Amino acid sequence: MGKPLILITNDDGIAAKGIDALIRSMIQFGDVVVVAPDKPQSGMGHAITVNHPLRMDRSKIFPDIEAYSTTGTPVDCVKLGIYEVLKRKPDLLVSGINHGANFSTNVLYSGTMSAAVEGAMENIPSIGFSLCDFAADADFSGAQKIVAEVTELVLRNQFPHHICLNVNIPKLPANEIKGVKFCKQAAAYWDDRFEQRQDPFGHSYYWLTGKFQEIETEEDTDLHYINEGYATIVPTQFDMTAHAAIEELKNWK
Repeated sequence: MGKPLILITNDDGIAAKGIDALIRSMIQFGDVVVVAPDKPQSGMGHAITVNHPLRMDRSKIFPDIEAYSTTGTPVDCVKLGIYEVLKRKPDLLVSGINHGANFSTNVLYSGTMSAAVEGAMENIPSIGFSLCDFAADADFSGAQKIVAEVTELVLRNQFPHHICLNVNIPKLPANEIKGVKFCKQAAAYWDDRFEQRQDPFGHSYYWLTGKFQEIETEEDTDLHYINEGYATIVPTQFDMTAHAAIEELKNWK
């Protein structure tokens, strides 16, 4: 059996330090092809481009790696990668390593995780990796250790159909990460605020701010284990049906 074909993307852009770290981690596992945005696309969620043309160019950022930059979103990159670059589904899709956490409800906004969800919709084994450090010069050595461990697990086992893995890694040196925990998504939310500012012409504009608030403090969650020094893996699905509520709603009169 030949090496697995691995499609890599992200939402921080093809020049981000995180995708470079991910590529260097993945080349030991298979044949790598990169399709990533040409600029940061954080917070794009599952957006796709429908109102203007998509452009894709061969990138020279990574010598000896087949890589392309696009004007599109992370989900656009996955679609272009599958249908225009590879002309087939890859054996594995990985997204990241994101600069910043994607635990709890952050997954709904994340372009990193939406790329992985798109892979799950195509029934491709897919993983989104995020480091809990927003800094441009973040140290990815600990994250690369976890990337290798999780990738080995995925390639060694039967991957569940139509799910992806949301992997978050604490901002710690490799030797201080306590291990990996499979767990559930924490119940939390962004308490949003807007700062009103003025541009040099006296016109108002708004800058989104806020604080991340945990609703419940259960122990078997990604947020809890990250705070305890573990990397977390949350199996994530795109079926958003509230199955437990169906029978209750049928009794409405």
